[in-house]
Amino acid sequence: MEHQVRDYVHGYETGESARLEDQASALASLLHADTVYPPGSRILEVGCGVGAQTVRLARSSPGIDLTAIDISEASLAAAEARARAAGLDSVRFVAADIFDLPFARASFDHIFVCFVLEHLAQPLAALRRLRPLLREGGTITVVEGDHGTACLHPESDAAHASIGALVALQRAAGGDPNIGRRLYPLLMEAGFAATEVSPRMVHADGGRPELSDLFTRRTFAAMIAGVREPAIEAGLVEAERFDAGIRALHRAAKPDGTFCYTFFKAVAVSSAT
Repeated sequence: MEHQVRDYVHGYETGESARLEDQASALASLLHADTVYPPGSRILEVGCGVGAQTVRLARSSPGIDLTAIDISEASLAAAEARARAAGLDSVRFVAADIFDLPFARASFDHIFVCFVLEHLAQPLAALRRLRPLLREGGTITVVEGDHGTACLHPESDAAHASIGALVALQRAAGGDPNIGRRLYPLLMEAGFAATEVSPRMVHADGGRPELSDLFTRRTFAAMIAGVREPAIEAGLVEAERFDAGIRALHRAAKPDGTFCYTFFKAVAVSSAT
């Protein structure tokens, strides 16, 4: 039976919530500046998590009818609190599994999915479940990363070993941390039309120290560091090598260091079902 993954590889601790907010702040203009919906549009955000993207969606498109769903009750509570604190009282939050959604066909004009498919064992099936919820001509926006695109200076085999440990853990949980490169074929196979995918590369170096701190150190390195214990326990990497990898990622955030990572953003149109 299809179901949304409940074993979120990054966990649901307070530190992960802070990391997600740092990530959203670092990537807001890069990933979401061109995501704007007309007033009155019915929007479904799938996998809203702690609401880091929800607030930005609502603020960038005033007057939209926004429904945000997530499978985690704790995340939904945090998301709703975040939205209310931002003065966004009209966003609806619904606990729901992506494979068992309580909405009728053609309920939405647009669907927004960010950093969700990478955690699903059946991303194609998920997209096929979402498509009927769109009106004909409606759009789906999907944003995903690709850990295989990470590169840094100074180069470090240990850093790649640490990143590889996270990749292995996520794949063992049924996900695909390199799914960004698959967005076009997945959306086309799911029956969407007019799919366009654009790469969105983060390049953080000494010329942008704020980005190096916010993305390289506080977002990406923190994400990798968060799986230290399970990675070591699973025998994927030795403790010394993992720790050396984290130090190398922090080293890349220094003024003479560089870190690059590519996200992929896809926008596709729903055809008649």
